[in-house]
Amino acid sequence: MFKSALISIICALLIIFIVQYMETGSITILFQLDAFLIVIGGTICATVINFRSKLVLDAIKSAIDVFKNTSLPDTNLVMNEILYLSDYSRRNGIFDLNKIKDEIQNPFLRRAIQLILDLNNPQSFYDILSSEIDYEEERELIYSRIFEAMGGYAPTFGIVGAIMGLIQVMSNVEDLNMLASGIAIAFVATLYGVGFANLLFLPIAGNLKLKLRDKIMFKQMVLHGVVSIYMEEHSSIIEEKLLPYTNN
Repeated sequence: MFKSALISIICALLIIFIVQYMETGSITILFQLDAFLIVIGGTICATVINFRSKLVLDAIKSAIDVFKNTSLPDTNLVMNEILYLSDYSRRNGIFDLNKIKDEIQNPFLRRAIQLILDLNNPQSFYDILSSEIDYEEERELIYSRIFEAMGGYAPTFGIVGAIMGLIQVMSNVEDLNMLASGIAIAFVATLYGVGFANLLFLPIAGNLKLKLRDKIMFKQMVLHGVVSIYMEEHSSIIEEKLLPYTNN
């Protein structure tokens, strides 16, 4: 999402406010602090009960990246770097990469080269990095699951807020004008619950999954590329292997 995430949220809110104003001539009824506290407070509390509080805080921190203009390394540039290392290794020998490893731009590729030189065993290298990648995927996948859970809790607490509002309203049924206004205010909590779930929590969960997928595929590309370098495969073969990763 990046900048488009913020723009999309603003556009969605503007549409809601415009429609509300066209229907009623006012948007003030949409701003209810008590409904907001019930929905957000209840959602956070339920999420902390389901997950550890530290995980919830880490997930919220990771969600900030959705609204930042951050990006993964350029896969084409890294692939070209792998192909250069392959040609260099086939000309001078795999251990001669020690001379140029510090010039490698991408940190993960540099670490992978250093690791395979230290281990001198492609199977051990593959097992170690594969385990690290699998662990990273599982560790960060929990963040999207947390926001998916929040997307489930928010509408429920919206209903809770609406019911609480209706209970308060029904205790003053004598005044019909007050009754109609109170019912409208009560259902603002439902709007908050559905709105936060479908406009914020669930889209963030989907975006975190997409970013994680890109990150894991990038590291898989580096993993297979470095193993191919060690096996002294021709650069054209390595390029064919890595090309599908650059198209995602």
